[in-house]
Amino acid sequence: MSIALLIAGRSGEVWHCHADDLVADAVDTLAARRIGALPVTDAGNEVAGIFSERDVLYALKLHGPDALQMRVRDVMTAPVISVGPENSALEALALMTRRRIRHLPVLDQGRMIGFVSIGDLVKYRIDRIEAEAEALREYIQTA
Repeated sequence: MSIALLIAGRSGEVWHCHADDLVADAVDTLAARRIGALPVTDAGNEVAGIFSERDVLYALKLHGPDALQMRVRDVMTAPVISVGPENSALEALALMTRRRIRHLPVLDQGRMIGFVSIGDLVKYRIDRIEAEAEALREYIQTA
């Protein structure tokens, strides 16, 4: 399955923050939305990086409470690692595993059209395995 098909049924906005936002404001968004990461946009609305829970922890470790008054651009993970809509879910899952990341923006010609998490991809994989197992059970019962 392609990433395009995976995100096709979604509705609603992809939450994001701006590179010039305060870390405290981005943390508020993560907490309020109960999410683990935000794509970070720059002045041209291009995806400049990812701001994640890990970035918060690293910033607090290095800068203490002052980290909350820093700009997101100073603590985000950059450059951004992304996938395109034509990539398969398994390619995205392999990329996440290899790079040890949990979130990927989906970019089409430089414009963000979606955001996938490792949870999205694992759910897809489990659903696929369960469907294959059910098909095998039906095949065995009718043979």
